[in-house]
Parts: sequence; structure tokens; C-alpha cells
Amino acid sequence: MNLFLVVLAGALGCVVRYVAEYLVRRRHPTQRPWATVAANVVGTGIAGWAAYQLTSITDIHLHAIVLTGFCGGLTTFSSAFAVPAILQREHHVGYSVTLVIATPALCALAFLAGMSLAH
Repeated sequence: MNLFLVVLAGALGCVVRYVAEYLVRRRHPTQRPWATVAANVVGTGIAGWAAYQLTSITDIHLHAIVLTGFCGGLTTFSSAFAVPAILQREHHVGYSVTLVIATPALCALAFLAGMSLAH
């Protein structure tokens, strides 16, 4: 049952990221991954909150559902670095380097903010 809930939560996170990407690209046609960056930042913020908030809850299954499932589906490490590689190949070097540096930094700050909010 736990595996099913993790899979379901992961699918939900993945759909949220897809819908965000679709809505952003529909309103602002661009190859720049605004929604992917936002999903990564929001997902790590939620993970930070959940990692701190759920430590007092002994249900390890809830940790897996929220952190591995939903946050894992919402965030995407592969896209965070694949898209900058594509942009670099298309001669958008400055933007590519900015994404490679800014995405992990923003995600780290969001994780800390999530932990702070949970505290």
C-alpha cells in the first residue's frame, strides 16, 4: 500500500510540474525553463518544510509519500541540467551558466526557508 501511495504522490507532483510548464509556455513561448526552475525551488522548499516538520512524526511512510513521492515527482534534477546544456548548444551560454549556478542556490535557499517555516 505504501508503494502505491508513493507512486500516486509522485504522479501528482509530476502532473503539477507539467501543468505549470504548459501554462507558462502557453502565455510566454520561450525555451527558458521558468516553470522547471520554479518547480524545483517550490519542491525543495516543501521538502525542507516536510523534512523538519515530519521529524516529530514517527510514520516513515508519510516521509516517503511526501518527500520521495510528491517532492520527487515535482522536482526534476535531470531537466535542471539538461535544459542548460541545450541552451548552451544553441549559443545561450550566459543564460545556461546562470541556470547551472542559480538553480542549486535557489533550491538550497528554498529548503532552508521551508525548514524555517516549519520551525
